[in-house]
Amino acid sequence: MNISIRPEQPADIDNIYELNTSVFEQENEARLVDQVRQGSHFIPELSLVAYSDDKLIGYILFSGITITNGDYHYQSLGLTSMVVDPAYQKQGVGAKLITSGLQKAAGLGYTAVFVFGHEFYFPKFGFLPAARWNIKPPFEVPAEVFMALELIPNALEYVSGIVEFPIEFSVM
Repeated sequence: MNISIRPEQPADIDNIYELNTSVFEQENEARLVDQVRQGSHFIPELSLVAYSDDKLIGYILFSGITITNGDYHYQSLGLTSMVVDPAYQKQGVGAKLITSGLQKAAGLGYTAVFVFGHEFYFPKFGFLPAARWNIKPPFEVPAEVFMALELIPNALEYVSGIVEFPIEFSVM
């Protein structure tokens, strides 16, 4: 299977919405993506689509987040959304989206990425529990599902605090 990854284009937006709605069987994820796309934390270069034979088969979105500790604010990235068409799962589409996104993020100068995700999947890409750096999510979750990846070695060495998500996340 030939998979191509590229930044989303306006013509992709409806297909991304439909893919999210279909896979998640509700509209929350699709609405979140639309809200982030309209907000100030949207990074067009980090909204990526996966195509195979002119068919949208996957999507990933990274967006800006802030880690706050008192008056200290550290700007970073969150892996906001990822979806793969069920007919193409377990074929490397998600992995290709993640690695492409991480490479682009590093190329844009971002130093770390955070994710709420499957504790056995994301460590394959180098993600570790964010608690390692004393960085906490804004709500209670098992420590092993809130993870971070340093895109630059020791980027989080002197960072600690609580992740703040943009207002667009309130649709969830």
